[in-house]
Amino acid sequence: MASVFVVEDDHNIRELLVRALADAGHVVRSEATAMAALQGIVDSGPDVVVLDLGLPDLDGGDLLRMIRAVSTVPVIIATARDDDAEIIRLLDAGADEYVVKPFSGAELEARVRALLRRVDNGGESRVLSVGGLHIDLRSRSVELDGRPVTCNRKEFDLLACLAAHAGSVVTREELYAEVWREPYGGADKTIDVHLSWLRRKLGETAAEPRYLHTVRGVGIKLVDPS
Repeated sequence: MASVFVVEDDHNIRELLVRALADAGHVVRSEATAMAALQGIVDSGPDVVVLDLGLPDLDGGDLLRMIRAVSTVPVIIATARDDDAEIIRLLDAGADEYVVKPFSGAELEARVRALLRRVDNGGESRVLSVGGLHIDLRSRSVELDGRPVTCNRKEFDLLACLAAHAGSVVTREELYAEVWREPYGGADKTIDVHLSWLRRKLGETAAEPRYLHTVRGVGIKLVDPS
């Protein structure tokens, strides 16, 4: 049994997919719009996302890039678009599988199972580890030296973004774009406030950093303190 998140704006198709997946024993959540889906995926940490491209508020390809900025969850594109160039573009953008409508609920469920087998057999890691810091992208949980660290949503997203680029400086512009989905905020102290909260939870300070290092005038770098 897996948790599957279905993103499909057509009510009838969405209900058919949800029913087929649930009848196969999966736990299924669904949304009809891109932004509601992104929030739901971030909050619930599903095992697989089934993503339609023709969404009312945002193209599914744009939503795929937003998902990939914060998660390694396997994504199956399920759409009527069958252009070879489009398929290649989306696979290159981070999709794991592509199925063209019309398809049956049984076929989709089989693809979900096959994709999960690939992930379980050595697919992309869903845990980011830097020193004693372990960030599980699926369960959205953090451990430091074996002890759980409680993070709110933005703290987790910020830490995961920095861990995904461990050892490299991530600029503030990049953090605003990837974590807050907005342009750089100029004199806004949002990042500094969240970094301060994270440092406190990781047992460090700006004056005596271990994991989180500010590179003045450039950005933030997460490093292995050892």
